[in-house]
Amino acid sequence: MREYDTNEYDVIVVGAGHAGSEAALASARMGLNTLVVTIGLDMVAFMPCNPSVGGPAKGIVVREIDALGGQMGRNIDATYIQMRMLNTGKGPAVRALRAQADKNKYHDEMKRTIEDTPNLTLRQAIVDELIVEDGVCKGVVTNTGARYHAKSVVLTTGTAARGRIFIGELNYSAGPNNTIPAVKLSENLEKLGFKLRRFKTGTPPRVNKNTIDFSKTEEEPGDETPRHFSYETSDADYLRDQISCWMTYTNPVTHDIINENLERSPMYSGQIVGVGPRYCPSIETKVERFADKDRHQIFLEPEGRNTDEYYVGDFSTSMPEEIQLKMLHSVAGLEHAEMMRPGYAIEYDVIDPWQLTHTLETKNIKNLFAAGQMNGTSGYEEAAGQGLIAGINAALRAQGKEGFTLGRDEAYIGVLIDDLVTKGTEEPYRLLTSRAEYRLILRHDNADLRLTPYGHELGLISDERYQKFEEKKREIEAAKKKLASITIHPTDEVQEYLENIGEDKLSAGLKADVLLRRPRVKIDDIEKITGETISDDRYVKEQVEINIKYAGYIKKEKIRIDRLHRQEAKKIPADIDYNAIEGLATEARQKFEKIHPETLAQAERISGVNPADLAILSVYIQNGRYSKVKK
Repeated sequence: MREYDTNEYDVIVVGAGHAGSEAALASARMGLNTLVVTIGLDMVAFMPCNPSVGGPAKGIVVREIDALGGQMGRNIDATYIQMRMLNTGKGPAVRALRAQADKNKYHDEMKRTIEDTPNLTLRQAIVDELIVEDGVCKGVVTNTGARYHAKSVVLTTGTAARGRIFIGELNYSAGPNNTIPAVKLSENLEKLGFKLRRFKTGTPPRVNKNTIDFSKTEEEPGDETPRHFSYETSDADYLRDQISCWMTYTNPVTHDIINENLERSPMYSGQIVGVGPRYCPSIETKVERFADKDRHQIFLEPEGRNTDEYYVGDFSTSMPEEIQLKMLHSVAGLEHAEMMRPGYAIEYDVIDPWQLTHTLETKNIKNLFAAGQMNGTSGYEEAAGQGLIAGINAALRAQGKEGFTLGRDEAYIGVLIDDLVTKGTEEPYRLLTSRAEYRLILRHDNADLRLTPYGHELGLISDERYQKFEEKKREIEAAKKKLASITIHPTDEVQEYLENIGEDKLSAGLKADVLLRRPRVKIDDIEKITGETISDDRYVKEQVEINIKYAGYIKKEKIRIDRLHRQEAKKIPADIDYNAIEGLATEARQKFEKIHPETLAQAERISGVNPADLAILSVYIQNGRYSKVKK
């Protein structure tokens, strides 16, 4: 194959899935001449698995992407068919938005956005290798021999890297949804010294809507109250004509079919060697792992407004096709379901993420960044969040500027990336609310307050949007001051009102903000009691209410964050020789040499590092005469 040189770019993004789309758009919007190369133009931001966006923790990531100036929130707001806020009966730290997407429209909208974005070129090609000179990535080579040069490169190959699909005894080389796999790029990465491992994920069968008996299932409608992922979406644009999802269950008959055919599942026959996701297991894994349960939830989710395909959620399987059909027909409502596509498992290559820095640049090849499932994560949202950060940093590197990172106290995206580069992952990583130690700070409702200034500084948030954001901040402060200035007296009307909402009566006059701390009292109640308008903006009210009600807990988290910042300020020299430090436990020494933590705070988060190791390392650095690694 003869190679030939083509145009030069500032940034090249390999892959146009959810990570690649965000990376390419961020780079182009920052003014960099950007090329995004994808195996198939029909797979831009495609949803090969669940046609939805958001959910616990993930929904907050989408809000963070939007607050930074990314696209995912705007894209789903333009293409959803159902929107629901989850965990509304719980505290604000775990509330999260979830939307059912019109799968094809989501892809079309993202592709159109990429095509219409200045500085951005979309091209179909397969990248076979990287152009690396003196440890610096300078471009890519495609299967047709085209050589594209750039100042920085972002890899977002998803599950296409040496992808292999499994359906029972059948297996073949393919990317998601039977697309062409990327084989040579993995081989090239190994030659460049990267440690790869095999992961596995899967998808369930799709069934024909017209063959589902919905009378035997439970309806899951969308919310009537306007909900949005993007801060730019108006309440007036909220979709009223939403499409319901439906819920049903497996049963002992389903489980018997699965157990009787386990040896035909490639996960149990030994065909699949890749590690699957713990928090999104196949139905056969759930039945085998939770043998004491006589049923498991199944969600029937529409894939779009103009298709009859329904996604059988939580029913991921790689069983033979005829067994999948028997399994489906054993489920209430699916007795006569017509299977339009069988489920499958897909095995693929990932980069061990400890080979990355917090900017998502690879440690052994400069100017090369990686994002998405190739870093060992699962989920569109985790991929998009990484893609945005990688794209930002690739653009900054191309401009010769310092990198951009987010802390664990600033964003779920920061938690995600820190977990990956500090702890690595032995299985497809899924972001959970429990992974964030400062989750009362990292809420769905305040992503703009946390991150919009960063987006504006990076050039991803317009001046007009930033001015609206500043106005919202002023309104929040004004509402707080107004509540603190109003005294509510124990009149008969007030006492009766409090009694009606289940609150104790007042024994004396009370400031409105103090009364608002009571569990059942809302700002709307304060307005009714006093006749005062605290704010006309429900989002401002939400912010004020949460901050007042949870003030004590928020204060405690901020104290812990201050300690984190002090530890983060203690930098570890990049060239430190850990073998020269006496007293370190062997495991700690090995982990430090492998991960090369940048700060004492990061070193503290490494599994296997105990307080004594951290104290020894801290004293060694403070002495100022540390030994350097010999080159």
